[in-house]
Amino acid sequence: MTGAVGIVFPMTRPESSLPPVLADLVLGFDHVALAVRDLSAAAGFLQMLGGEFLRGGDNPRGGFRWVQFLFGEPGEPKKSKIEALSPVAEDCFLWNFLDRRGEGVHHLTFRVSSVAEAARRAEEANLKVTGLRLAGEPDGWSECFLHPATAHGVVVQLAQWGELLLPECSLEDVLAGRIITDN
Repeated sequence: MTGAVGIVFPMTRPESSLPPVLADLVLGFDHVALAVRDLSAAAGFLQMLGGEFLRGGDNPRGGFRWVQFLFGEPGEPKKSKIEALSPVAEDCFLWNFLDRRGEGVHHLTFRVSSVAEAARRAEEANLKVTGLRLAGEPDGWSECFLHPATAHGVVVQLAQWGELLLPECSLEDVLAGRIITDN
């Protein structure tokens, strides 16, 4: 770049007057999810980057198949997750996303201590909340989403779960549609 050599731009953080509306409910960042047309190709790409298959399955309620891969520093426990989602039903919401935006980042998932409270607070802060689903049992999956129009262009999933009882499976079983999940 011409003229950029030796120029240092100071990193400053703008002062924010916004209160940390959800901060005390967020337990941590869980994963980034990609919307893809070909889940097998995406899985191969994630493996090529060093990802280790963690879990996955078909979600009949949502009409999609998903896989998660773990990533981390060599010699360290792998803690970072990337999830890939692909539609398997004709009425799956992912078709609209893929048609409008193409393959790429679909959502960021944060684990929260209470989805119901997070949704309430987000709405009070004028964030658009969609897809609120509260589990019927204590260890079930609860979630809501912050619409990209109020979340800087990305879908944010706020999710709450207890011990997920997912079957042991191989990537091949998931890609073949032999694993059914509901979260």
